[in-house]
Amino acid sequence: MNLIDKLFVEKTDNVFLQFFRYIFVGGTAFVVDFFFLYFFSDICGIYYLVSGVLSFIISVLVNYIMSTKWVFNQENIDNRLIEFNLFILISTIGLVFTEILLYLFTDVLGLYYLISKIIAAIIVLFWNFIARRIMFYGTKLK
Repeated sequence: MNLIDKLFVEKTDNVFLQFFRYIFVGGTAFVVDFFFLYFFSDICGIYYLVSGVLSFIISVLVNYIMSTKWVFNQENIDNRLIEFNLFILISTIGLVFTEILLYLFTDVLGLYYLISKIIAAIIVLFWNFIARRIMFYGTKLK
């Protein structure tokens, strides 16, 4: 039970535990993002790059709520509005990376857009984690 508590319950500053949790939260947000990308594109008939923005907005809200409540200790954050705006800024940069990669993988290389989304999400995951960790802890990845 101690391992379960350490992985899922106790607050931590350990970068490896935070990364594990971030993968879990990111996985959940990715499923939401992927579902809505498919829904908007294939069910609603919206162009996949536009659908990518819409699904991103929904998944970022899921990610924000789960990340701030569970992944990163945020007792040192005094202004939640600034924190949320920084979170959105980092996410928006990640969205720009994702949209560029989606376009390159889909329109240039000819991959199916959902396969492109999986590849782009894996690449952008590292940007998002490192940027968010630095936002909460400064420049040290200890």
